[in-house]
Amino acid sequence: MTEEQAVKALAALAHPLRLRVFRALVVVGEPGLTAGAIQEGIQTPAATLSFHLKELAQSGLVTQERSGRNFIYRAAYTEMNVLLKYLTENCCEGAACAIEPLATACGC
Repeated sequence: MTEEQAVKALAALAHPLRLRVFRALVVVGEPGLTAGAIQEGIQTPAATLSFHLKELAQSGLVTQERSGRNFIYRAAYTEMNVLLKYLTENCCEGAACAIEPLATACGC
């Protein structure tokens, strides 16, 4: 994952509604949810939800698949895990973190 991809994914999650949608998709798992089911669950207008689903899909964290007249949205677990791995491995660019643990910093 590149820094640009990580920033795009994090930016997609940096909105309360998109974070709620993403969390709902992670919880429901592989079956995914239709836009109607998401809309009903989070009580938001269809146009607003459509905009936010598009942002999540463009970030790569959510996939959409046509099923008849509906789209099924799913969390992209592989991309989510790649992002987590990137954040974990690159938090300090391989160096010891500059901030000391809280217990050491406060003298506890």
